[in-house]
Amino acid sequence: MKDQSATLARIRAHHDQLGRTMADHATTIARSVDRLTSPAARRETMALFCAEEVLSHATAEENTLYTVASELPAIRLLVSVLCDEHATLQALNDDLVAAVTLGEIVSASAALNAVFQTHLQKENEILLPALVSGGVDLAAVLGDTHEILGGDGAVVLEQVDELDVRRLVPAQRHEQIFAAYGRLAAGSAFVLVNDHDPKPLYYQFAAEHPGAFTWRYVESGPTVWKVRIGRP
Repeated sequence: MKDQSATLARIRAHHDQLGRTMADHATTIARSVDRLTSPAARRETMALFCAEEVLSHATAEENTLYTVASELPAIRLLVSVLCDEHATLQALNDDLVAAVTLGEIVSASAALNAVFQTHLQKENEILLPALVSGGVDLAAVLGDTHEILGGDGAVVLEQVDELDVRRLVPAQRHEQIFAAYGRLAAGSAFVLVNDHDPKPLYYQFAAEHPGAFTWRYVESGPTVWKVRIGRP
């Protein structure tokens, strides 16, 4: 059987990026209640992200993976459920756009995020393994479908610059990292080298550049962490 681990990794990495961005939007909106600030701007960003990224991803899935999966009896019912969830995501995003009060915005964003997270889990843990075990060549089915494979392009990544911040004090680290990000052209990236997991930096990127960056671990400790940070 053909090794499909690389294609699976790309699909799941893109799922992870979409899921994290959606969750970041929902969390920021929810926290606005405690901070007594308006979530209107983030609501618009979240709705636009859902419309342009999540729902286009859903359409691409239906035209590729779901079409093939519907021919496998073992997961035909699952495909029907997943298609229904795509329609639910559209409806929930419409609710988010139409929400007026703070409570309505928080509720709509939380519901949208919850449905999307469980949807991704079903795809990662049930749909994709079933396609592979059913003999489906994922790479052949998808080609270079950006909406499903994400923006990294080929499995073997191009050479990118490394930014090693291990010898800098924390304040200088963030200054250098965001300066490097600011110099990136669309579709390019750099690799951050750090001496600890830079997860707090991820949340800062998510707050300041929601949906406008990519984040993929290249190496995860125990002494060195490398993260590929890019612009989609």
